Amino acid sequence: MSCHDDHCVTCSDEGLPMRVVRTDHTRALALCEDDAGARSSVEIALVGDVVPGDTLLVHAGTALTRIEGAAA
Repeated sequence: MSCHDDHCVTCSDEGLPMRVVRTDHTRALALCEDDAGARSSVEIALVGDVVPGDTLLVHAGTALTRIEGAAA
């Protein structure tokens, strides 16, 4: 599977930065908010321990990595 032009070939989605609002580590989920204020549930098992205020790169509802030094 490969991606071109910053979009996934499979789903045409792109990674978006989202700020963690609340976490549920028991279920490996976080409530996250994008720049426009829209909130969604994000799976965080790949990223590990995240805390409110962290910024994550999210693709297809899954956090791929923590964005270090991002403004919360």
